[in-house]
Amino acid sequence: MAISQSPSKLSLPIVNPGATTVFEYLLIKFPYVSANIWQQRINDGKVHYHDGSLLTMQSPFQPQQRIYYYREVENEPIVPFSESILFQDQHILVAYKPHFLAVTPGGQYVNECLQNRLRERTGINTLQALHRLDRVTAGLVMFSVNTDSRALYHDLFENKRILKTYQAVVNITKGQVLIDKEWQVNNRIENSEPRFTMRITEGEANSHSIIKCIQQTTQQALFELTPVTGKTHQLRVHMQSLGWPIVNDKYYPHLQPLSEDDYSAPLQLLAKELKFIDPITQQPRYFQYEGNLSLF
Repeated sequence: MAISQSPSKLSLPIVNPGATTVFEYLLIKFPYVSANIWQQRINDGKVHYHDGSLLTMQSPFQPQQRIYYYREVENEPIVPFSESILFQDQHILVAYKPHFLAVTPGGQYVNECLQNRLRERTGINTLQALHRLDRVTAGLVMFSVNTDSRALYHDLFENKRILKTYQAVVNITKGQVLIDKEWQVNNRIENSEPRFTMRITEGEANSHSIIKCIQQTTQQALFELTPVTGKTHQLRVHMQSLGWPIVNDKYYPHLQPLSEDDYSAPLQLLAKELKFIDPITQQPRYFQYEGNLSLF
């Protein structure tokens, strides 16, 4: 059994979905976690309030309470790829995340994630990711080092004042000439079924990406992707909408059956650059991962 070293945090919603106790809310919030598991966690003292006091099975639901719990999985996979630190100062840390490694705990991963690896490596237990990448996507992730300045850097992402650039590899049809062509993709993306996938629907656009082909062979093309908005799976959905799903994408255009990770076939999507004006120094900051995705 793998148990998370750090607790996960949950704020109870203002609108009560019909729960009398915190226990009942947890069953509503996490339908795939059985009542027996939550009961055992509560009885073992693994669910508590912000002040450290423990919940009981009878603890009443109160809106906006903060609840902390420790996630558990039977067998946690170990991702056989290494992260690297590109930059660190008193306020931020920028790291390269390899494919298949989660940024923070989730799903079957409770300790094996970039945030926990970096906390152990740096000794900074308060290190916190400022944004997310899909687990199957590689590339740059920025972390807050200093809790006093954290809100300033988090605001960069909340208010879209940071420019992200990605690379993606797709398969193309022989004879296609795409080099230096550019596409502005604007459409509406909403949740699909199952809920972890997304789809393009009719209606007012809520997603925008700038996509440009920067290299190609007879079989594949390398694209530079700049997301103007930040919807879930936006770049993956936009590429498949153009007719070029990203190589090794298991969600788009068709959801593939659940299977173990194939470490020899990573999703060909890389978060390559971060650009922003530093909120403390007011100077431009630019971080780039030196590696590139390869074509054949």
